[in-house]
Amino acid sequence: MTTQNQEPWRIDFLVSELRRLRLTSLEARQRRDHPPKLPSRKALTQIVDDLAAALFPNRLGQPDISPEEVDYFVGNTLASVLRRLSRQIALELQFNAEQNQQVLDAHVEALALTQQFAAGLPDIRALIDTDIKAAFEGDPAARSIDEVLVCYPGVNAMMHQRIAHRLYRFGAHLSARMIAEIAHSATGIDIHPGAEIGESFFIDHGTGVVIGETAVIGRRVRIYQAVTLGAKRFDKDEQGILVKGNARHPIVEDDVVIYAGATILGRIVIGQGSVIGGNVWLTHSVPPGSQVTQAHVRS
Repeated sequence: MTTQNQEPWRIDFLVSELRRLRLTSLEARQRRDHPPKLPSRKALTQIVDDLAAALFPNRLGQPDISPEEVDYFVGNTLASVLRRLSRQIALELQFNAEQNQQVLDAHVEALALTQQFAAGLPDIRALIDTDIKAAFEGDPAARSIDEVLVCYPGVNAMMHQRIAHRLYRFGAHLSARMIAEIAHSATGIDIHPGAEIGESFFIDHGTGVVIGETAVIGRRVRIYQAVTLGAKRFDKDEQGILVKGNARHPIVEDDVVIYAGATILGRIVIGQGSVIGGNVWLTHSVPPGSQVTQAHVRS
């Protein structure tokens, strides 16, 4: 039995053991003295929220903003959020440089990358507008564009993906992955930031959707919950190590509909205008205009 003056948790012992395990792990990765810092998930969460507010100030910005204040709010928000984004990217670039034993001015490189990203913000806004419109037009339960923007998890996931994909393209892979995982945690929709997704993409309901790194999705594609666009196998090199970066996920052409629970695996092509039924398991290409169900394929 412990008394009031005794420490029941053995905190000193726990701290000592955790330090030992931490230092052992850092030693194994040759980082004992100065383990490099990573971008902050908390900071990136706020950054994406603020970018969304700048892109959609009347709906995702301050609730009481007046028409006369909108441009000031957008400019002030962007000035702050882009500085913070640049700092997070600098942490990633410095981390990568230390991993590869390189020397670079991470802050200068991060500033250049952030400038490239900032220049594409109008394009990101335009793409998100097409996703919102596709959701509104594709769901009879949607009562307004505003409802789609503030309520639909698929739109939330795509807002994160459009931002993350642009960062991924410019080389901020870790920050992009973290942003994608923020959306995954919030919506249950798991989209790798490397996936290439065309305009007017609609994820209905969305829970359990998985889209892999090298997936390519065309325009006006609609998918439902629990759809997987995944890899069929993972190739290994002569040493048995996984080969990374090879194209291993499906290509989905324009105007395809994929219903709930469908699993589509490998570098196959789903032809334009095809309809993939619910719970289908598909590992081969289908031509344009196909209708694929559990029972059979019609093309």
